[in-house]
Amino acid sequence: MSKGLTGKRVAIGASRKTDEMSTLIEKQGGFPIVRSLQGTVFLAEKEVGPNLNKVIKDGTDWAIFTTGIGIETLLDIAEKLEIKQQLVNIIQQSKIASRGYKTLSTLKKLGIYPEAQDEDGTTSSLIKSLEKFDFAGKKVMVQLHGEQAPSLIKFLEEKGADVTLILPYQHIPPETETVATLCEELLEEKLDAICFTTAVQVRSLFNFAREKDCVDRLLTSFNRNLLAVAVGKVTAEALREEGVKKMLVPEHERMGAMIMELSQYYCNHQE
Repeated sequence: MSKGLTGKRVAIGASRKTDEMSTLIEKQGGFPIVRSLQGTVFLAEKEVGPNLNKVIKDGTDWAIFTTGIGIETLLDIAEKLEIKQQLVNIIQQSKIASRGYKTLSTLKKLGIYPEAQDEDGTTSSLIKSLEKFDFAGKKVMVQLHGEQAPSLIKFLEEKGADVTLILPYQHIPPETETVATLCEELLEEKLDAICFTTAVQVRSLFNFAREKDCVDRLLTSFNRNLLAVAVGKVTAEALREEGVKKMLVPEHERMGAMIMELSQYYCNHQE
């Protein structure tokens, strides 16, 4: 049986399970190159406090939640600040929107059921479910996890909403040297493919490219010979938002499935 990754140089943008992914790539004949774009995520208790107090003081018409762990952490922080019950009361009185099945499950445990929710775990699907609502002059609290959601925030602001972001977890970018090395490898097409396992990794790469004014060149590489591989729908959505048109997404959102899908792709596209 031919090994689809024979001679292929495959970058890994993750920071977790890189050994396992590297081994899989090697077994398929490829050369794994770990270039972590994940950075770190920290609990931002001090940063969240003022925004939580603002929501409690001013109230909110809508509360939009995007991660289950984010809701739980938010309530934990509110409890430490001795404002948990006030926050729960405000959430229960507002309209709710939810993205992701874990988020929905966490809300249901609290006895909260959303007015709007996604169909497939993506932000674009959540936005679609929100299109029928009037946000003009409405106060909207948006809970995010470690990264901004530019398309969602833009949608809300264009509809006239007054948006307050709540990020119980905040993201510290990866080492600049690592991103710079990867960016150079991508621009010079020294790699055949790059595997992304989170949307944060996609943002890290493109934020750096924006700073260096080389986004157009990067997109040219992606849409020509370089293959972007996303572990699942949310990561793929981030790639599309950044302008990447050609990508591979496995049906099963698992790292192993992603590598095997990549190997199969090259088996099917041998020159």
